[in-house]
Amino acid sequence: MTTPDQQSSAPQPSRPTTRDRIYRSPMGLVGGILLLALAGWLGIDAIVAGEGGRPWLALASLLLVVPLVVAFTVRPAVYAGEDRLRVRNPFRVIVLPWGEVASLRSGYTNEVVSKAGDKYQLWAVPVSLRARKRAARKEARRTSQSAGGGRSRPRGLGGLMDAGVHDGPVRAESDQIIHDLRQTLEAREKAKTAQGEVTVRWAYEIAAPAVAGAVLLAILLALG
Repeated sequence: MTTPDQQSSAPQPSRPTTRDRIYRSPMGLVGGILLLALAGWLGIDAIVAGEGGRPWLALASLLLVVPLVVAFTVRPAVYAGEDRLRVRNPFRVIVLPWGEVASLRSGYTNEVVSKAGDKYQLWAVPVSLRARKRAARKEARRTSQSAGGGRSRPRGLGGLMDAGVHDGPVRAESDQIIHDLRQTLEAREKAKTAQGEVTVRWAYEIAAPAVAGAVLLAILLALG
């Protein structure tokens, strides 16, 4: 039988942590996969069936092209957790505790600004001016219907992130993401666990093979 002292000394279960919200560009992922499939098909065909120096040229081209396609399409992502914002861009990974985030800006690009004044673009959340115009038209139509006492149409689930779960004005998907991140910033910026230093790490796993491919391709082209 367990005594009260033993119960008090027993390890307490850790507080469950919320999983990071992940934001990525669906069109970037689809485009990247298609480009990788095309590059792989053409490159492998040239390596297997090519003659003379063509296989080496194809190999060098793959070393150069594949990392760049991955960097700009598949790799970008934004991870929003309780204590930090992690931005994975083509060649860098930036980790910003919420306490070090000064603002999140949305213009022609979306970017996060640290309290030190450094700006980091959110590659995974591209801005679509067409989606903004579409959202503005929907918001204007909804406002006019509300003012006229008419029944507004239900919000759709695709393209625009105004889908039923969000109250407030209709926004384009990227603008809704920035709005959600700003709300998280307001809620968590003063938390003790959300303090620390901004860290930046270069993605050598992307840069190294791309540079190697570029050097090899330049040598092969120079040798003819």
